[in-house]
Amino acid sequence: MPRIDAPTVAEHHARQRRALLDAARALLAETEDVPSMAAVGARAKLARTSVYQYFASADELLAAVVADVFPDWSGQVRARVAAEQTPALRVWAYVEATVDLFSSREQVLARTLTRVVGPEVLRGPMQEFHAGLQVPLREALADLGESEPDPMAALVDAVIVRAAQEIGHPGAGGAPREVVLSRVRRLLGGYLGLEA
Repeated sequence: MPRIDAPTVAEHHARQRRALLDAARALLAETEDVPSMAAVGARAKLARTSVYQYFASADELLAAVVADVFPDWSGQVRARVAAEQTPALRVWAYVEATVDLFSSREQVLARTLTRVVGPEVLRGPMQEFHAGLQVPLREALADLGESEPDPMAALVDAVIVRAAQEIGHPGAGGAPREVVLSRVRRLLGGYLGLEA
């Protein structure tokens, strides 16, 4: 019988499942292709047969990754927004957090998932992610006194997408994160009442 390295069997299983999801996410981002169950098991330090105790197939594993990543990404943004005290700082936290997310290595994972996972698996989680992601922005804009938080949120998101596209790695033609965010702050800082 395998050694249980948690206080309960349920917690052990949760840890093993988490390790497999993390391994699959990392391999998807690194290889930009569907990893084998053996590769996922090896990355998680589990036998290939153990992987099948948690996921019956690679398709089931990919669906679990999809169900895991979108709430994780949304949670990262929400946590940064919630940490700020004023509506203006919450809007700015949203801008920074979303630019960071959209320009991070996680986007390689997102692109890979859209290529290797069927649209029927992606559609629901992706729609929920995009709809839910704007909630803290719209709330912060409303708290700021914005009379049209929905269209203003759409405009802010358009700026964020463009800003994230401008961020690049040295030698790749992109601008550093600080430069891009400085431009966005010059654009939005007056509206938000933030110091330069």
